[in-house]
Amino acid sequence: MNDVKDGGRRGDVAIPILPSRNLHDTLEFYRQLGFDGFVHSHGDYAILIRGSLELHFFLRRDVKPEKSASCCYLRVSNVENIHAEFSRASLPRQGIPRQDLLEDKSWGMREFAVVDPDGNLVRVGQVTGQ
Repeated sequence: MNDVKDGGRRGDVAIPILPSRNLHDTLEFYRQLGFDGFVHSHGDYAILIRGSLELHFFLRRDVKPEKSASCCYLRVSNVENIHAEFSRASLPRQGIPRQDLLEDKSWGMREFAVVDPDGNLVRVGQVTGQ
């Protein structure tokens, strides 16, 4: 079964849960990055899926994006493709929201980051040589 409930995965998985000032706005932002999902009918929780990647969001209206410390890391098998697909959203390189450049890091990862409108830092990377 490959649906929103299990993201097409089997086995153990960790799923980040990030704050959102407005779940419908969050859903629209992440749709630009190729995610799909829904806001639960009770209105205070959203689940977004893109292939095997899954992000959850909870409603937190008092989030200050410029002061946010919320972050997560998405380890992927083809970071170049995901970076190119996310780039179609034409996010700026500075400010909030933004998308950083794809770079090889000294710790053995090729990665980039996106900061969403709520200030959540989402790093996306691949082990170098993978």
